[in-house]
Amino acid sequence: MSFLDNLKGNFNSATMLEKLIYINIAVFILGLLSISFSGLYGTRVNFLTEWFALPSDLNKFIIKPWSLVSFGFLHGGFFHILSNCIWLYIFGRLFLEYFSEKHLLNFYLLGTIFGGMLFIFAMNFFPVFQTSKHIIVGASAGVSAIIIGTATHIPNYELRIPLINVYVKVWHLALFFILMDLIRLSGGNGGGHFSHLGGALFGFLFVKYYGNKELDVFSFKRNKKKKTKLKTVHRSNTKTPKGPYRTKSDHQKKIDTILEKIGDSGYDSLTQDEKDFLFEQGKK
Repeated sequence: MSFLDNLKGNFNSATMLEKLIYINIAVFILGLLSISFSGLYGTRVNFLTEWFALPSDLNKFIIKPWSLVSFGFLHGGFFHILSNCIWLYIFGRLFLEYFSEKHLLNFYLLGTIFGGMLFIFAMNFFPVFQTSKHIIVGASAGVSAIIIGTATHIPNYELRIPLINVYVKVWHLALFFILMDLIRLSGGNGGGHFSHLGGALFGFLFVKYYGNKELDVFSFKRNKKKKTKLKTVHRSNTKTPKGPYRTKSDHQKKIDTILEKIGDSGYDSLTQDEKDFLFEQGKK
């Protein structure tokens, strides 16, 4: 149990980026074990793929709606998961310099969903694909959302590519990925490349129109509303200054509270209203 406890402790203390990578690796290992054990009975079927991959057949998708998300954690082979984890790590670290961990999780999951939706649409409504039915697996749609979202936010940032030690502008890399997906649409994995483009489309549209505003669609923490107690309020004839803050001390308390929050949790922990407030104070 000590090994499992250590594993659980390491996972809980990991960043969201590390957790996503750990989950993908764990699911990949489970898939290999699934094939190994199924081989004992004369068949070699990956039960994870069978139940959690995203099918293009609408009749099969209806009975497995969770596959619209779960396919983003499955992979078809070692090099498939290796490439996705490398790009997720490289761009995930850069992404977290400008966005929160909550954004990272939501971009990954929503990018996966958008990619899956475009895959299903293309496979069922584009004549070139209607003669065949496929399934897709892979984190590429979620990773594409993070890559394109980052490139949209900081297009001219120069990123160092490990191993070859070359600096490339982020938007150049993003354009390369998009062009490669477009070129390969007519190939055997055309549906998979549609899913990449779906994830990329989500990343671009969100950053373009919402920037780095708070995004709380998928979160492991529930926001509990605090109950407020009723209290007696005595009326006074004394007039108070107009505006959002009644006294100068209240205004200063607001600033002190925000600064303490930055000191404890960092700038990214601020809400958009708090960031706007600080920005306005900086101009005064």
